Amino acid sequence: MSAINKRAVRADILLLLTACIWGFAFVAQRSGMDYVGPFTFNGIRFLLGSLSLLPFIALRRGSRRARPTPVKTVILFSCAAGACLFVAVSLQQLGLIYTTAGHSGFITGMYVALTPIFGIFLGRKTGVPTWIGVALCVSGMFCISAGGFGESGGAMLTGDILTAIGAVFWAFHVLLIDRLVHKVDALVLSSGQFAFCGIASSVVAFCLGETLSPDAIARGLAPLLYGSFVSVGIAYTLQVVAQKDAPPAHATIILSLEGVFAAIGGVILLAEPLHSWTLLGFALMLGGMLATQWDVIAGHSGIKTG
Repeated sequence: MSAINKRAVRADILLLLTACIWGFAFVAQRSGMDYVGPFTFNGIRFLLGSLSLLPFIALRRGSRRARPTPVKTVILFSCAAGACLFVAVSLQQLGLIYTTAGHSGFITGMYVALTPIFGIFLGRKTGVPTWIGVALCVSGMFCISAGGFGESGGAMLTGDILTAIGAVFWAFHVLLIDRLVHKVDALVLSSGQFAFCGIASSVVAFCLGETLSPDAIARGLAPLLYGSFVSVGIAYTLQVVAQKDAPPAHATIILSLEGVFAAIGGVILLAEPLHSWTLLGFALMLGGMLATQWDVIAGHSGIKTG
């Protein structure tokens, strides 16, 4: 296997791990709002996530592996990525007030289809395997949540609409990160965008009068810690690092598997019903992921691709 293919496989493994963490984060986000408001939850999780990266940034600087970047550039890029992230996570968190973790995981994953579409307007070319993967993944995600939509008579809930709008901004965020990560150190960019998102969320929480008490923090400590140190500090950083070697359209296909993990988390931790459609959804999404891996698979096995 060539060095390029090895980097691509490593990136795919990191993206898959990211999808798993994010999938279970839907459970943490939903349960966390039993104790604190949506913007307060996001404010705490992203500020803690930003702080959790500072020791790693210091180590990289000490080893001289960090990429030197002008402070103004870091601030500008962090604000741009953080603003897009803030809108996406706010809409997602608000949506979770009105809809289930399963619905949220599925609808958020719709950005997998939006990213390559938006990429076309940026001059990007999208190959046939990626489009096949998009079709399979979107079909699989629909199957996973088909039972839930059936129970509600097919009506779109308020939470579903908010989450769908948020999916647009998730697609923008993936494309934006793809541009910025080649100009700013990945850890610095991650910490910067988290800080912006956390501060913005905290300001909105204060303006809306969301209350915060020590008792609420104590009772909601587990979802807050998972949402900050694991979902934010680890997963978002893995995304930034992995996207160095994975095209955005390719990355979003794998990250769309968070819907599968969200469904699993909902069944295990929230006792959400497991519908017969789910197994078919798993199979379709696995097929979609494999479709996007065709170049890597073909290259490793010696298959000629044209």
